[in-house]
Amino acid sequence: MADVLLQKVRKNYNPALLKDTLRNINLDIKDGDFIVFVGPSGCGKSTLLRMIAGLEDITDGDLMIGGKRVNDVPPSQRNIGMVFQSYALYPHMTVFENMAFGLKLKKMDKEEIRRRVVQAADVLGLEAFLERKPKALSGGQRQRVAIGRCIVQNPSVFLFDEPLSNLDAALRVKMRLEIAKLHRELNATIIYVTHDQVEAMTLADKICVLSPLAMNPQTESNLEQFGAPLELYNHPVNKFVAGFIGSPKMNFLNGVIESVSEDKCVVKLSEGEKVTACVDARRAQVGDKVTLGVRPEHLVKADSDKADGGKISCKVSVTENLGAEFFVYMDCGSSEVGSDFTVKSDCELDVRPGDNMEVGIPSTACYLFDEEGKAFPRTAVYKRS
Repeated sequence: MADVLLQKVRKNYNPALLKDTLRNINLDIKDGDFIVFVGPSGCGKSTLLRMIAGLEDITDGDLMIGGKRVNDVPPSQRNIGMVFQSYALYPHMTVFENMAFGLKLKKMDKEEIRRRVVQAADVLGLEAFLERKPKALSGGQRQRVAIGRCIVQNPSVFLFDEPLSNLDAALRVKMRLEIAKLHRELNATIIYVTHDQVEAMTLADKICVLSPLAMNPQTESNLEQFGAPLELYNHPVNKFVAGFIGSPKMNFLNGVIESVSEDKCVVKLSEGEKVTACVDARRAQVGDKVTLGVRPEHLVKADSDKADGGKISCKVSVTENLGAEFFVYMDCGSSEVGSDFTVKSDCELDVRPGDNMEVGIPSTACYLFDEEGKAFPRTAVYKRS
């Protein structure tokens, strides 16, 4: 296995237009880490993965794998294994032949090929399917064959490009567990691209959040934050990361700062309600425009003793009962234009569309962002009982 280091990496498909796809990407991926790239469409996450694989050229910067600069090294010589979204299996070959094909091209000894394929099939639960062809396999089994084709190569780094997006919901859960188990058994360096929040939060040792440069063409880098999943969840560096990490997404309320102390800040919302947030906003001034953030799962009943931050009242638009979870989508005057205010509860709430509903906000559950979207440091983190 190997570490991967990216230093000031940039990608531009048309330098004459001066429109970068990726800019100033700096990542230090340690040997054995499971790293997930996430971001909206067009942010460059698949492009970054393909640059590591050698399928895309690097416009500027350095890419190091195992301490060696590989910018100009062909993909076949980088000792990486890549799993594609489309499986890319040969339909006329058996599972064994698909997994062994790359080793045969290297003219490896037949017994060594068989040993590696059988060993990989054992790890992936494919022993009974080695003589079948892809058309006789389920989607999950085909994906395991694609992974097995990588394992037999003994690569330094595994690259996964949205490998579960073609599977149904139940199969995605199963395959997610299989990939987590595989990482634990192989202790491999894995770089994984996904748009799925749950995959990112459950699989990753660290998450790399990317934003589209089209949103802010003058920004220094579209690498917004790189850190452990709970670090990004609890301490996002800006509003973009806060809104992207977490499902359902964070609620945002517009307001102004009314008062500031060392560990708390009082925000007056646009509808007049006041909310106390456990943040250090001393770099701001009274009257500054801010955005208050609170996650749907952290909201409480208005009469709860946890509602020490304040209360807001909204009109219910839609409710969803999923059994284990109950969602309420509301129209709140302080929320941003075009966004619903969402409440997530683990029990059914007695509300209907058209009802007015009062919601409590714990002070420790609040996030606060300045007019440019930069986060103020949180002084406490909400803990659900």
